[in-house]
Amino acid sequence: MQDLTITFIQSNLVWEDTEANLERFDAKLSQIRNQPDLVILPEMFNTGFSINPDKTAEKPDGRSFEWLKQKAVELNCTITASILTDDGGKYYNRLFWIHPEGTFFTYDKRHLFRLGEEYKVFSAGTSRNIFKLKGWKILPLICYDLRFPVWSKNRYADGNYEYDLLIYIANWPEIRSYAWKQLLIARAIENQSYVAGVNRVGNDGHGIAHSGDSMVVDPNGKVLMKAQPHHEDILSLQISHTAMEDYRSQFRVGLDWDAFRIEV
Repeated sequence: MQDLTITFIQSNLVWEDTEANLERFDAKLSQIRNQPDLVILPEMFNTGFSINPDKTAEKPDGRSFEWLKQKAVELNCTITASILTDDGGKYYNRLFWIHPEGTFFTYDKRHLFRLGEEYKVFSAGTSRNIFKLKGWKILPLICYDLRFPVWSKNRYADGNYEYDLLIYIANWPEIRSYAWKQLLIARAIENQSYVAGVNRVGNDGHGIAHSGDSMVVDPNGKVLMKAQPHHEDILSLQISHTAMEDYRSQFRVGLDWDAFRIEV
């Protein structure tokens, strides 16, 4: 199995200004010098965490989606981010997973942030979707999903793990940064998978501060890479499938995991 090169961008976001954010990420993506397999951008990278669909929602094939498709081609890699999406009159915090050849997949955020009243405006997703990249099985989730371990839980059956890499893209406030950091590590340990958490920095339109604290954690809970808090950063890391398999084979917790079914 090939190693996987991940590049993530921890960035400030311009509040509810799609063109300004796309211009900002144009500049940041142009700074990537290695050849990533996967580029990860924060939740609602094009607007910040806005629940104002009249101003920020886009159709599924809208401006920001087309921009992501273009960047996947230019970088010759898969790219993922979420966009406030108007699909048939319902609004979703929708993650797009776009390959350079033009194919794409989506995930709609399941757990809508009650404190931020996201649940009053958006519709919740009903399925979690595992995507494949260079033989890796990857589960991408969004922000508040991090607090729900059942939704994130890996499975083991017939010698196979359901996924190898768990991703959370976020606009997670600094006031709860301790929980962000601890939960990312916990999800890696309990699921015996790599975890990548990509968060924004700066203040949003409500004056809420975000410290970033983006990181990649290995299946043993070790932080392999961490962005500097409060700073915009572009970081790349190669993660090893062989190292993960070796760890899993030495500590076979998956054999004792409980079987379960999620009802939505």
